[in-house]
Amino acid sequence: MTSVPDRARVRLTGISSRAYEHPADRSALVALRKLSGFDVLLSKLFGLINERALRLTFLAGAVKVSERQFPHIHALVRDGAYILDLPEVPECYVMQSPIVNAMAIGRDRPFVVVTTGLVNLHDEEELRWVIGHELGHILSGHAVYRTMMLILIQLAARIAWMPLGYLGLRAIIWGLEEWFRKSELSCDRAGLLAGQDVDAARRALMKLAGGPYLSELNPDAFREQAHEYDAVPDLRDSILKLLQLQGNTHPFAVVRFAELDRWATDGSYESILAGDYPRRETDRDASVTEEMKNAANSYRESWNRSEDPLAGIVRGVAETGARAASGLFDRLGGNRGSGSGSGSGSSNDNDNN
Repeated sequence: MTSVPDRARVRLTGISSRAYEHPADRSALVALRKLSGFDVLLSKLFGLINERALRLTFLAGAVKVSERQFPHIHALVRDGAYILDLPEVPECYVMQSPIVNAMAIGRDRPFVVVTTGLVNLHDEEELRWVIGHELGHILSGHAVYRTMMLILIQLAARIAWMPLGYLGLRAIIWGLEEWFRKSELSCDRAGLLAGQDVDAARRALMKLAGGPYLSELNPDAFREQAHEYDAVPDLRDSILKLLQLQGNTHPFAVVRFAELDRWATDGSYESILAGDYPRRETDRDASVTEEMKNAANSYRESWNRSEDPLAGIVRGVAETGARAASGLFDRLGGNRGSGSGSGSGSSNDNDNN
């Protein structure tokens, strides 16, 4: 039996990853899953990485979680898989490292890895949120596309001596890094859905920034800190913020806190718990055009909320580009008859199962 906290939690039967994915993450995933032949490309890319060898590495050098080893983590994984209705409970490994980290690895049989640094930092409910975050990556199939980005980064390093080729590949990587950061925001939401404890999620994110000194941390002050970071008055600071993102696959802790806090309180979270969420059987009907529009609207709303001076400068240009892109997809959808929501195409439609 899995351990369940004293408070009641809702099982989200058949939930699609589209329910919690950030619009920019969701639009990219829907488009990639419907791209004919993309599953073949991914198979070839994964051929460059021996997934079996990777699992054996952790089997040999880490601790496999079970009812006899780290049983409390084993219960959290099983419970999270139950709440998010994953078809299988993934394996989990605890790796000795002072670095606070967790990851979901693999395509055919994805598994979760957490470090001892992370286990030591978080209490039970905070750890439940972290495990749910990684289960969200598995449900979304993020590991597949993250692997593609890592391969491209390795390729970019090898061709750095070719300026034109490197710059072109670097531009693709910058775009993938932006998607990667949005995928982290998605799975922060998945962690909240798995744990259904907003305070625990807030505490976990504050600890990622400030360490284990919970008595020294305050969620209201941390929220104000996030606002201060967003509302820098000098354009030079805005440019520095953009430069600091380059090479980072995760948003900064205050940004993640603010984004999750907003999602948890704007009605989206409560609607899902009430049963109002897309089901996996409808994933094939998801429209690329509609998701692109949702992503554009999400960026526009984010810029409208922001007090960053750079957001005001780029807002008009970005909105023009978004309208042009939306019109292009509408024309492409019209030319294809049934449109991109037909669900036909690659077998990757099932990647978020």
